[in-house]
Amino acid sequence: MDLAKSENFKRIETAIRYIRENFQWQPDLDQVAEQVNLSPFHFQKLFTEWAGVSPKKFLQYTTITYAKERLKTRNVTLFGAAMDVGLSGTGRLHDLFIQIEGMTPGEYKNGGEQLEIQYSFSESPFGNVLCASTKKGICHLSFVEEETIALSSLMDTFPNAKYRQAMDPLQESALQIFYQKWNQLDQIKLHLKGTHFQLKVWEALLKIPSGGLTSYGNIAEQLSLPKAARAVGSAVGDNPVAYLIPCHRVIQSGGTFGQYHWGETRKIAMIGWEASQLALSR
Repeated sequence: MDLAKSENFKRIETAIRYIRENFQWQPDLDQVAEQVNLSPFHFQKLFTEWAGVSPKKFLQYTTITYAKERLKTRNVTLFGAAMDVGLSGTGRLHDLFIQIEGMTPGEYKNGGEQLEIQYSFSESPFGNVLCASTKKGICHLSFVEEETIALSSLMDTFPNAKYRQAMDPLQESALQIFYQKWNQLDQIKLHLKGTHFQLKVWEALLKIPSGGLTSYGNIAEQLSLPKAARAVGSAVGDNPVAYLIPCHRVIQSGGTFGQYHWGETRKIAMIGWEASQLALSR
């Protein structure tokens, strides 16, 4: 690392530490930039290049992480949590949760208390899967190594929901994706919660045809955010419904397959299987 890069890293390290230690005061861009002796413009550019997100977004992530911890405490109100993290009221806390978590702080606090979720374990060409649904649609689909661990992970997402092990028509329709062509299926209903950005990325993934591949950079370009490839990668990794939203069809720009939440080997197998199915249909 040359001297200039080393100096820039120290600046970013100082800025990150300052934000984490002072997020309850909600410092603005000028205040953080002052800590590293840079103009707000140059600091914003440098921080985004090194951290992959803007200083404001990093502050929001830091704020919401602490707010989520506070909301896990039974006697903490939404107003109390907002005050604890330096926000002016529940309105700002609400906006922050909607923007980053895709749910209201009240929904996060009650952990899906009003939600009824049915789930089942099934076989697929790529291993066992856990599929879960609400009355509105499929809310979860994951590949399973250990059933108890997979179910525990689902329940951690909605800790207060009511669960029942049962296969329903929504799940039956969704699972046919592994055995029929997509255009032969009835429309699969999804019940997903995500940020506006995540939903845009997932929508872009749905447009990748079976047997096709794209890169994180290409998706960023499609969204008119050419510098957001890293953020796209995070949104792809947060996909809650494996295969239904085909995040396995996204590879690195250099042609390598890249990581996959449910294992790189499984990702390679999926890509190869879809290519063979496409060849057979011609």
